[in-house]
Amino acid sequence: MRKLQTQGVHHITIVGADRQTSIDFWEGILGMPFVFEQPNLDKASESHLYFDPGDGRLITIFTDESRKPDPKRTPTEIGCVHHLAFAVSQATFRQAVERLDERGIKHSGPKDRGFMDSIYFEDPLGLLIELASYRFEPPLGYSHGDVMLEAHKIRVARGDYNIAEIHLADAIESLTARHRGSLSADRSPKNPYPIA
Repeated sequence: MRKLQTQGVHHITIVGADRQTSIDFWEGILGMPFVFEQPNLDKASESHLYFDPGDGRLITIFTDESRKPDPKRTPTEIGCVHHLAFAVSQATFRQAVERLDERGIKHSGPKDRGFMDSIYFEDPLGLLIELASYRFEPPLGYSHGDVMLEAHKIRVARGDYNIAEIHLADAIESLTARHRGSLSADRSPKNPYPIA
């Protein structure tokens, strides 16, 4: 028996309402370029819109002009999608409250997640959207997931309840030490400043 090894998210498809609501939200609010459209090949009455969330992957929406937006919260029972999270820069994140407020969009306000900052709001169809911004950059040759795994190990070993920036910083230092060689025999922290 062998795994079916994944190599990333290819795309996520959402059942939308009318075409313009999707364009106005995904491109007009979240800035995702509208890059492709064709009929839904499994249901001719629907259109299939494609948006680029910024990493070359795709968010796609099935639209039908007979459907109208319904803002009530999408189901969150077992097996349902709770929310979609999209990466934003710290510069954009710091503007999120103001930009959502100027449109009259209700939101959670900034949330401290230890390793990232988050803000939540609903799309016009009641789907919960998260804007997430990492508080760290992984060292060269590593991914955010690599840093998270290392930080998790450090946090658990120390008995800490949740992840904090110290775990991230220590994880980055650990990964860098493992990945990058040095001529020094002792790479432990030092203080080269004389004590006065």
